[in-house]
Amino acid sequence: MLKYVNTGVVFQEIPDEVTLAINISNCPCRCPGCHSHYLWEDIGLPLNTDAIDDFVEQYGNDITCLAFMGGDADPKGVNLLAQYIHEYYPQFHVAWYSGRIRIPSVVDKQDFDYIKVGPYIKHLGPLKSTTTNQRLYRQTKDGSFEDITYRFWRQKEVAI
Repeated sequence: MLKYVNTGVVFQEIPDEVTLAINISNCPCRCPGCHSHYLWEDIGLPLNTDAIDDFVEQYGNDITCLAFMGGDADPKGVNLLAQYIHEYYPQFHVAWYSGRIRIPSVVDKQDFDYIKVGPYIKHLGPLKSTTTNQRLYRQTKDGSFEDITYRFWRQKEVAI
């Protein structure tokens, strides 16, 4: 069963989106250098369709995207919630931040508008680092996924 520990409205996780980040516990990845060790434990409240309904009621006017931050212990559960959001709340985009290298075959990637893959590897840095191993993909109109990781990298400003 998926459980979430907390949520937050964020602006930097998904480019061009105001995102409700849902922090999911029981992370099996346990990346060295992880900044969210508390998410390794099996703690929190059930993350189910009732919780999604509550989030939409509470934050629906303020967000454009719901992001599952984790959930690698139950990828099928994450997929089912993504399907639910697209069916009942089509005005929202759905994102998944996975710590895995690949999305499991039990998941239909087409149910997600954005997918981040890759464990955190300290010496390679997070998404904002040009040396990161992590990648964020956005689904295009034709159903393929394009790598938009570069959107996290600051461009050097040029003086005029």
